[in-house]
Amino acid sequence: MRKIYVFDTTLRDGEQSPGVNLNTREKVEIAHQLERLGIDRMEAGFPAASPGDLAAVNAVAKAVKNITVIGLSRSREQDIDAVKEALKGAEDPCIHVFLATSPIHRQHKLRMDKGQVLDTARSAIRYARKTFSKIEFSLEDAGRTEYDFLVEMVNMAVEEGASVVNIPDTVGYLSPYEYGNIFKHLKENVHNIDKVQLSAHCHNDLGMATANTLAAILNGADQIEGTINGIGERAGNTAIEEIAMALETRQEFFQAKTTLQLSEIARTSRLVSRLTGMVVPGNKAIVGANAFAHESGIHQDGMLKEKTTYEIMTPETIGLKESKLVLGKHSGRHAFRERLIELGYELDDEALNRAFAQFKDLADKKKEVTDEDLLAVIEEKLQDAPEVYKLESIFVTYGDESVPTAKVRIATLDGETVEKQAEGNGSVDAIYNAIDQVSGEEVTLSDYSIKSVTHGKDALGEVHVVLTQNQVSVQGRGVSTDILGASARAYVDGLNQLIEKRKTYTNRVNVNL
Repeated sequence: MRKIYVFDTTLRDGEQSPGVNLNTREKVEIAHQLERLGIDRMEAGFPAASPGDLAAVNAVAKAVKNITVIGLSRSREQDIDAVKEALKGAEDPCIHVFLATSPIHRQHKLRMDKGQVLDTARSAIRYARKTFSKIEFSLEDAGRTEYDFLVEMVNMAVEEGASVVNIPDTVGYLSPYEYGNIFKHLKENVHNIDKVQLSAHCHNDLGMATANTLAAILNGADQIEGTINGIGERAGNTAIEEIAMALETRQEFFQAKTTLQLSEIARTSRLVSRLTGMVVPGNKAIVGANAFAHESGIHQDGMLKEKTTYEIMTPETIGLKESKLVLGKHSGRHAFRERLIELGYELDDEALNRAFAQFKDLADKKKEVTDEDLLAVIEEKLQDAPEVYKLESIFVTYGDESVPTAKVRIATLDGETVEKQAEGNGSVDAIYNAIDQVSGEEVTLSDYSIKSVTHGKDALGEVHVVLTQNQVSVQGRGVSTDILGASARAYVDGLNQLIEKRKTYTNRVNVNL
């Protein structure tokens, strides 16, 4: 059974999803979970984009030990130097150098002819070889590049010592037949092609990213590149969990497999969704809420008689379990800590104390506390930004014939407690106006979303907000059984994130392969 290597770009291409901004601690948290999942290679970011990106990549590189950590670089010496700096301390560093090759990119973006593109890429790979023993070279927009030039570029990359050559469908343009045929053609026409691994990187603009990636595997691709939940630029990337389960479920057809720990898929999906604020659609393959749900009477009858009538894989395979209700208001700190360890979280004493206090407050309001409740509480508390503002209480009045009014009490970092009252178009608007009076910050609420963490009338609600100030955008999260409380928590969290980010913000450079 042929092994397919998995290259995860959740922390780079995934973070380029509109509205997503992960801080260093969140990136490290995701990196640890990707390590548990068994990812082979992890693209931690684009170090040349900003000092903050470089520092975050360095933090990830030092945090994980069992994954090849990769930094992205344009075909420029200064970018390569930034990756060198960022990957200091990595157990197994690799650089990912790229250059566009298609006619439209050569003419309009690079303003280079074929010879100039070839020479620029060759020089970049040679310069990278001075520092890195592992180099991946990507031909950006390879899907729209002439076959003869693809062969010429890949031949050059092989000769110069690249370890992996990536053939991206950068704009999600190709059909599975077309994309698979590129790999077949390269396998048949590139000299010493067995000296490198060929990689598939597909975008989902026409909804064919997974199909195209599987077509590449059938035609000789050794590595697949994607993100958890398929997040990424525009319509996103290939969803890693879909490829892994397709190969697992159809082994007899593909004759290939990953070495991922499949039972970690659900937990990884959930973590990425929470930290990025990108909700997984209910009908999403593998990890959507309805992926293992059956409502039709005919389907239910079949399931009761024999599960394989309508389930081609089991929820247990990806780490979903039937029993979720484990803790309540009488549970102690030890049981709480042990359950968190089972869920993949080992907190220091200070973080544990904060989370336990939040858990006890929640347990007093709910009859049963589920794993989803716990994860929402923990991930709300795992914040990098200092609490410049801390919400102590809110009081809201509202009626059909009165103007919504909110009073908030907020503690500041210097120990002062401030109370402010404001009106608004609705209860949430009134709360946010009152918080603005306390902070004095002028921000734009770019996005506001609510989702239920669990089911029932006492469900824990989770609110995500995106706050923007002078082109700087941050996410805030808040959880509570009271949606107004969750809304206030999310807004205050966003303000704290904004103040922290403002200290180090520099213009980011996004790259789309």
